[in-house]
Amino acid sequence: MDPAIPAGFALVRRIGPFTADTLPRGLLGEHRLKPDRWGHLTLEAGAVRLVWDDGSSRSEDLAAPAQALIPPEVPHHLEFTDDFVLRIDFLQQAG
Repeated sequence: MDPAIPAGFALVRRIGPFTADTLPRGLLGEHRLKPDRWGHLTLEAGAVRLVWDDGSSRSEDLAAPAQALIPPEVPHHLEFTDDFVLRIDFLQQAG
């Protein structure tokens, strides 16, 4: 999957790149983005699983190169079993 960044959104913050050793542990537990923020995960190497904690039982197995778009306020977390390199861009509606 190669999601597009929603039109009219701009980068407000970038974190990473992270590896299995440097990933903030908070990303491994359920969390959500602010109401006005989208996340754009870019997986540069390795593999991770993006799990949606919204009661849908959905997950996405991402293998590099891959991207995932994370909407505001949707609970989710990351899982991994091997090393990876990823970064996350935070986007907000421009205006």
